[in-house]
Amino acid sequence: MSLPTPAEIAATFCRSLAAAARYDAPFPHFYADCLFPEAIIAALADLPFAAPANKPDSGKREDVSGRVFFGAAELERFPVMRNLAQALQTPEATHAIGAFCAAPLRGCHLRLEYAIDREGFWLAPHTDLGVKKFTCLISLANYKYHVDLGTDIYNSDNRLYKRAPFRRNGALMFVPSAESWHGFARRPIHGQRKSIILNYVGPDWRARDQLAFPDAPVGTESYGRTPAAPLPVYGER
Repeated sequence: MSLPTPAEIAATFCRSLAAAARYDAPFPHFYADCLFPEAIIAALADLPFAAPANKPDSGKREDVSGRVFFGAAELERFPVMRNLAQALQTPEATHAIGAFCAAPLRGCHLRLEYAIDREGFWLAPHTDLGVKKFTCLISLANYKYHVDLGTDIYNSDNRLYKRAPFRRNGALMFVPSAESWHGFARRPIHGQRKSIILNYVGPDWRARDQLAFPDAPVGTESYGRTPAAPLPVYGER
């Protein structure tokens, strides 16, 4: 079965953002369903990645999860990763994000991570401060086992406020700030908890190998065509 094109993926993404729900407490955040065509989600869920065993449980994703970034080698090897990255690099997608939540994306780079979490995984409350300008946590959930595996959202004093849904092809989104406390309290994980972590990061992001297109900030280049207008500076004062 052929995959949706980057243009088709971007169009679905933009429609999903237009219908997303907004929540203002304890910090502005959003939840969207049907973020990408189902064929893209199914292909991503079937990729041959797994969480490593016998790693320490420290409350940091890098210590217990499988992590695969959408870098040059991965985009070449896996067409679904390439099509998704190209879709999220388009002016249509980045303009939609800027208009939707005032994320300051000018000059940012696309960073996509395939995360595979196993039993024992947890994340200490944190805020994604600094170089990350937009965070989007996309579920590749197994419908039967993963209902309770959403991201935990905290008040500023680290008290649990609520747990986000973990619906397949749904996403929790926010612009990182000093109030955007979130994490993942330890709980049973049956099988593997798979998700895509979408960030747009500032030009001073050091791990360039984690970027989908390290030489092409969003809004300046999109596969041979120049946007009709420069990317607006949403959210900057």
